[in-house]
Parts: sequence; C-alpha cells; structure tokens
Amino acid sequence: MPSRPSLLTFLVLSAVLALGSAAVAYVRAPEIPSGRSDTSGQFLVAHPKMPANIFAHSVIYVVSHNEGGAMGLIVNRLAGAGPLGKLLEAFGLHSKEQREIKLFLGGPVGVGQGFVLHSDDYAGASTRVLKKGLSLSTGPDILDALAQGRGPRQVRMLFGYAGWSPGQLDGEIARGDWLLAPADTALIFSDQPDAVWEQALKHAGLPL
Repeated sequence: MPSRPSLLTFLVLSAVLALGSAAVAYVRAPEIPSGRSDTSGQFLVAHPKMPANIFAHSVIYVVSHNEGGAMGLIVNRLAGAGPLGKLLEAFGLHSKEQREIKLFLGGPVGVGQGFVLHSDDYAGASTRVLKKGLSLSTGPDILDALAQGRGPRQVRMLFGYAGWSPGQLDGEIARGDWLLAPADTALIFSDQPDAVWEQALKHAGLPL
C-alpha cells in the first residue's frame, strides 16, 4: 500500500478544504524545464524493491526531463477528497459544482504549490500542452474554468511535485530505482489509485 502523505501535506489540504476558511492564495508553479527530453511523457514506476519512502509504490508522470533536470507528478498518491464547490470556495470562488474532487500529493517539493493535470479539451492562460492528450495548468484560470463548469473533462488536482537536479534522475534509473513505462491516461485519471502501481508495473514489463 502507498505510504501516507506527510503531516505538512494534510495541513495544506485541510486549509484548502476547511469550511468557512479564509481564501487560500494560489501559488504559481515553478518554472518547468523545457527542451529536448529523455523520459518526458512517460511513467516512472517505482521498483518493488525501492525502500519505504514517499516514492515507494508510486507512479510518476514525467512532465519534463532534460539537461536542466527533471520534473514530474505522482499520480497515485491520494491525499484527500471533498466537494469541488468547497474547494473552490477556499480560493475565493463561488460555484454550484458539487461533484467530489480528489486531491493528490504530486511530490515532496513545494507542497504549497498547486497543479492541475488534465485532458487537453481545455486550454487557458497557464496551460502547457503535454503528450498523450494531456495538459498541465498551474494558474487561477483553471480554477475559474472549473467554477464556471467549463473546465476539462478529466482532472487530477495535485499539490507538490517531484524534482531532480541535472543527471539525478538518469542515475536513479540506471540504479534500478525506477522502471519506465508508456504513460496511460486511464491510469492517470483512474478512480482506483491504489491499483495504479500494480497496473503500471505490468506496462513496465514487471507484473507482480
């Protein structure tokens, strides 16, 4: 089973989901490296022998990987859930949207920073088009769209990200910490995040 998110992450999520809380400032995401990539658009699948830590049993969608380093988002680390309308209220937005929204821990870096990984049927001012029919939005425009009911069809809302310095991820892959697999949008937006790691292992050619 995936390890539980840190207490700090729960505090961030509690602040976001708390009823009647003051508006939570949306923190713009860090600059994402661009350029020729190695594993961009693929899954990093934690090897079964990875020591118990935040990355054990994780599946990471690699947003960017190049000579400047790498950045990715864990897509199977569920941290909390609640009504979408209440979440938007925490950002000072009013909406009648009452469907449940799941919040995921995208990684241990910058847990106060928000990311929305989504299907490419929406594009706003902060949207970056990725691969495999995916896009990433990091600004208030995506929250406005969700509040107005014109957001993307598929959404993964995450806090925090995984980051690697130049050459670090390459070394971890060479050491066998990570297996590579084609990214699968069905797994990224799965309603059963606890099953995503085992399914991704199959895609990586190493079923349990």
